[in-house]
Amino acid sequence: MSGDLLGNLLRQVSRSFYLSLAVLPGPLREPIGLAYLLARAADTITDTGLVARKDRLAHLETVRRACAGEPADVGAVARACAPHQTHAAERRLLERLPEALARLEALTPTDRHEVRAVLATLTSGMIFDLTRFPGEDEKGLAAIETLEELDHYTYMVAGCVGPFWTVLHVTHRKRLGDWALREMSEEGVSFGKALQLTNVLRDVPGDLAHGRCYLPARELAALGLGPRALLVPDGAARALPLYRRLVGLALEHYKVAWDYTLAIPRLEWRMRLACAWPLLIGLATLAELAAHPNPLSVTTPIKISRGAVRALLAQSTVTVWSNRALAAHAARLRARVAV
Repeated sequence: MSGDLLGNLLRQVSRSFYLSLAVLPGPLREPIGLAYLLARAADTITDTGLVARKDRLAHLETVRRACAGEPADVGAVARACAPHQTHAAERRLLERLPEALARLEALTPTDRHEVRAVLATLTSGMIFDLTRFPGEDEKGLAAIETLEELDHYTYMVAGCVGPFWTVLHVTHRKRLGDWALREMSEEGVSFGKALQLTNVLRDVPGDLAHGRCYLPARELAALGLGPRALLVPDGAARALPLYRRLVGLALEHYKVAWDYTLAIPRLEWRMRLACAWPLLIGLATLAELAAHPNPLSVTTPIKISRGAVRALLAQSTVTVWSNRALAAHAARLRARVAV
């Protein structure tokens, strides 16, 4: 990866995603890395609470237009939002939006089209977040209404990445020339949904504190609960049957995601690792959530240790060559998820 934009800066703002990006074949790192950085910049704008909500929505629309290749003053967005960032890397990311957009324009027409398409969907999900949840704290708490709305949300903010990832790999990797593009793209949607549902389940307490409830109101009502009931231990405990259902739904998406990963030719080991790593980390996280007696009431997010992450990465570099070994590794993690 050339330059600091797709090197140090991306590593500082992307956490675990950088691992997958770094292992990819060189020609794929630029379009996928730029898509991530631009989406991360838009997400940073969404989360800038010190900027009024209506202004954040306007800034998001400006970034959407810029990503689509339309005239837009992203410099003004950076000037409005960058000074409010507490993390230096996020501030630098916003300041370097013009550079990222210039590199987007320099991509091949096919890659540029795919990056623009996925960014349009991802930013739609961010706009959904800002408009669906009008509050900033517990006082303005609102909930997603149905399981279908939750499913659509997970598609917008993560599932849409699966087809993007698939098309780019088929375009750049000759060994994937015989892939059934539509079928694999659909499986890729489940890949993103599995990871996003894991994030949703991990972040319930923190989201509630910021006025967002992704546990559907209709399903909570069937248990005699409203979103505010989740703010107290007794109500949170009563919501556990719904929580476990969502863990089970995530597990179903993981199964499809593993089918996707195991369908990657073994000689495409870089792509296999880039897919296996987030799935292994996500499944291990889901297992920790499922094992906790009341994950809805924790004060700090449940996550696996850095040591556990390193162990998963090390083991997968050996098992990646064997479908049987890789599938067995995943099956052991799935078996830990009791629902």
